[in-house]
Amino acid sequence: MPDDTPLTPSTERMDVRIGIPEEHRKRLTDGLAKVLADSYVLLGKTHGFHWNVTGLQFHSLHEMFEEQYQDLQDAVDEVAERIRALGFVAPGSLSDFLRMSDIVDTRNAPDAMDMVRQLAEDNEALSRACKQVVAICHEAEDTVTEDLMNERMAAHDKTAWMLRATAA
Repeated sequence: MPDDTPLTPSTERMDVRIGIPEEHRKRLTDGLAKVLADSYVLLGKTHGFHWNVTGLQFHSLHEMFEEQYQDLQDAVDEVAERIRALGFVAPGSLSDFLRMSDIVDTRNAPDAMDMVRQLAEDNEALSRACKQVVAICHEAEDTVTEDLMNERMAAHDKTAWMLRATAA
């Protein structure tokens, strides 16, 4: 996450005492914020592709993209809530998400197979972002965040595989 977008501890009245020191919680939160931003941008991109896909595979791709954006909708909520549980404020503005994300936003509607290829690459990138957070989880002994990131990696790996198979 860029240095100009620091996440701050929440202004809750009670200290966070969940067995993870603040410095570890901060590093976890920074990684989770990146995953949240990537997920939110991918959610928007996938939803846009769902609306605008055309061609011979319209119906199957329209339904596939819908399943994917619905999964991402649940994921962004879970990741944001984990940031809050760690005692920090979750980023929530579109401008923050676009600035923090490595997922390239697409303004136009590419052809169907280009949509599929882009989403495959984006899901692979998001899986890698989750894996970076897992490394921090090991240091912090944070099995809860690790479980969440492993669940998300599995989802993104499977989605990328399905998209690659569709594009083949």
